[in-house]
Amino acid sequence: MNQKYWHIEGYDSTKNIYDIKVKVGCFSETQIKALLMTLAAKAGLNFDEISGAYAKKNTKISNELLLVQKDGPAPNYTCGDNPYFTARVTIEDS
Repeated sequence: MNQKYWHIEGYDSTKNIYDIKVKVGCFSETQIKALLMTLAAKAGLNFDEISGAYAKKNTKISNELLLVQKDGPAPNYTCGDNPYFTARVTIEDS
């Protein structure tokens, strides 16, 4: 029987710094996006950069450092520049 997983990875340049697979039912897409933002903030941003990521768009301190981007029709998300984190749904035999 095939099982769906969120495959969550983190990279610092080309070096893998985080790798986990969890069943899809453990996280909603909204929670996955929030997780990617948190991992990217923890791994590479200072307090001012994190504050700017949550500031209103087009304000003096705003930035897009924690913008979550979706790639393709299947759930495949990326957040961060370097380090950066990805989450994608994979199907594996159980």
